[in-house]
Amino acid sequence: MLIRKEEALEYHSSEPAGKVAVTPTKPCRTQRDLSLAYTPGVAVPCLEIEKNPSAVYKYTSKGNLVAVVSNGTAVLGLGNIGPAAGKPVMEGKGVLFKRFADIDVFDIELATEDPKEVIRCCQLLEPTFGGINLEDIKAPECFEIEEELKRTMNIPVFHDDQHGTAIISGAALSNAVELAGKRLDEVKIVFSGAGASAISCANHYIHMGARLENILMVDTKGVIYDGRTVGMNQYKQKFARKTDARTLAEAMIGADVFIGLSGANCVLPEMLLSMAPDPIVFALANPDPEIDYDVAVAARHDLIMATGRSDFPNQVNNVLGFPFIFRGALDVRATGINEEMKLAATYALASLARQDVPDSVRRAYGVETMEFGRDYIIPKPFDSRVLTWVAPAVARAAMETGVAQHPVDLEAYRGALEKRFGKAQEIMRNIINKAQRNLKRIVLPEGQEDKILRAAQILVDEKIAHPILLGAPDKIRARAAELHLHLDGNVDIVDPASSPRLAAYLDQYLALRQRKGVTHTEARRLLANPTRFGCMMLYMDDADGLVAGVSQHFPDTIRPALEVIPVKPGLRKVSGMYMLINTKGQVYFLADATVNIEPSAEDLAEIAITAAETVRSFDVEPRVAMLSFSNFGSTRHPLSEKVRRATEIARKLSPMLMIDGEMQADTAVSAEILDTTYGFSTLKGGANVLICPNLEAGNVTYKLLNKIGGVETIGPILMGLSKPVHVLHREGEVNDIVYVTALAAVEAQAVAASAPLAAR
Repeated sequence: MLIRKEEALEYHSSEPAGKVAVTPTKPCRTQRDLSLAYTPGVAVPCLEIEKNPSAVYKYTSKGNLVAVVSNGTAVLGLGNIGPAAGKPVMEGKGVLFKRFADIDVFDIELATEDPKEVIRCCQLLEPTFGGINLEDIKAPECFEIEEELKRTMNIPVFHDDQHGTAIISGAALSNAVELAGKRLDEVKIVFSGAGASAISCANHYIHMGARLENILMVDTKGVIYDGRTVGMNQYKQKFARKTDARTLAEAMIGADVFIGLSGANCVLPEMLLSMAPDPIVFALANPDPEIDYDVAVAARHDLIMATGRSDFPNQVNNVLGFPFIFRGALDVRATGINEEMKLAATYALASLARQDVPDSVRRAYGVETMEFGRDYIIPKPFDSRVLTWVAPAVARAAMETGVAQHPVDLEAYRGALEKRFGKAQEIMRNIINKAQRNLKRIVLPEGQEDKILRAAQILVDEKIAHPILLGAPDKIRARAAELHLHLDGNVDIVDPASSPRLAAYLDQYLALRQRKGVTHTEARRLLANPTRFGCMMLYMDDADGLVAGVSQHFPDTIRPALEVIPVKPGLRKVSGMYMLINTKGQVYFLADATVNIEPSAEDLAEIAITAAETVRSFDVEPRVAMLSFSNFGSTRHPLSEKVRRATEIARKLSPMLMIDGEMQADTAVSAEILDTTYGFSTLKGGANVLICPNLEAGNVTYKLLNKIGGVETIGPILMGLSKPVHVLHREGEVNDIVYVTALAAVEAQAVAASAPLAAR
């Protein structure tokens, strides 16, 4: 994945600076709220905690708060860059905690390299935090710090650089050994690297069943052998072996397993050839492994290989571990993270990899097949099942080993975890992965706009679509250069005024519009509009989709499309839908908030069915609510009666669709209201597709939700045209453009797949 320097700096510096913020979780608007939040109301929980210290978990956020602590002495592959320079990494770690396990984080960067000062600081923070994640602290100090904190503190302490890699690679190793037909207690293991990760991995493998005498470790000074004095410490000394091997090449002769936690390109193909049959090679240096994946598999067709990279099979990624390990530990209020809990995480991941992979995971990674085998020995980082496998396993181990202060019912706990996260990220990831399978040509008429240019760079870099930018080529190239973009040769730039296809477009546009009052002179003037020109490109099959609207009003974008792009066969109306993502990551779809001003009952039924089909294409099962100001006849009025009739029509047209109405918006999204007050309703679990009774209601709803409700909106997704045209918010951001373009690309794929064979 290509990330440009300017893009990374802009991402981190755009307002508000950084990646994290603190958001109150309780109302704080009135004087009464303030009195409850602070004085005098706050004194009440303070006194309760004084009487019962464990009540701190009941009355404060401690139980879901982790400190990410670093002194910046070993930051990623950057080395000792100091605490301030390491802060973006620690903030990023906090984002991962929140994204994958809904754990809140304060990152704490310490201006000291004295391990005793780090230890004392963490000890003093124990009243504040439910757990401490040590990060990017160099060896051997990291061992001393963690050991002392685990001994003296009663909250989970975990050095991810050590144990994260150990736990994840341990799961992969367990499965790889099984696939190779070997036994863990018999395999010979060679490590390249002897830092925190390598030593922790070796110790973890021993707890799994590997034998100490079968492990050879190699650092920058060579093999760690019995009697070596140079570059040694007490942690390396444990792995000193009686051996004649002195180099990595010599150590690898006859080895069953190679674990690389060192640097790029230190392993040659002939070294792999010297290994035992069915070798296991984990080249985990990032971004460049100890041996390139393609070189390795060419040298040994019988090997099982893993790397730290996402573009090769079997990625060993720490994000599979720490969020879920802390989730399980926090939820049972564990006093620490012991070896049994680490092993539980390892075996849970190993077991998950042997399960049938759901369609949603395969689609997310754009592959038809994904099953346990040499190219799939570890779950994928974005497999949503990891949370419900690893966290309960860790919680169970904590309870069984007596370190859990708050035992849970594991079945109920697993169900609560499943409900904790919405589908927003999964949906967008699936859409992007679908777009990447077969690049489509998407016209972006506002080719000179900065946001469009920056989005085009992402579309090219991520291979989501092939952008066609409309505008003056010299101006587009000049502005792209000013923005430090690299678009030349990667996008098509078309100037509508000088296009060799202009005459053909003009003739066809006249044929379509000459009986709509358009003359030849007027047609030439109208085609000077880039959006209309882009729609003609789409009509004439010179493009596969169009996305526009970031610099113009909605009607000015949709009108040209309605002039030339036919409605899909069987439909009478074009309609629009927004994807709404709330702060909990839950996804709803709102239609029609963009096109039809006062739809009839028949129109509403068609909109509901079209919206349901569109939502289903996102791998989401639609539950449709027809919205009104009335709940199932509670208010008699022609407007609510129209919605009721629309529901009946939709049911007749699509009998298998889960749909109900008329109903109020709060009823529609509340499973509790539906179940308790309206148990007769066929809408179970609450709606995720909301059909507005008219444009006024829909437009007001999504704009209020977006501006004051903290809801992210994606769209509008235009539905009903025979070719994909999608309209952007005028204030839309770069990511919005990327997402909507991905939607257009996926729709273009579907259009191509459904076209008659002769037309393809």
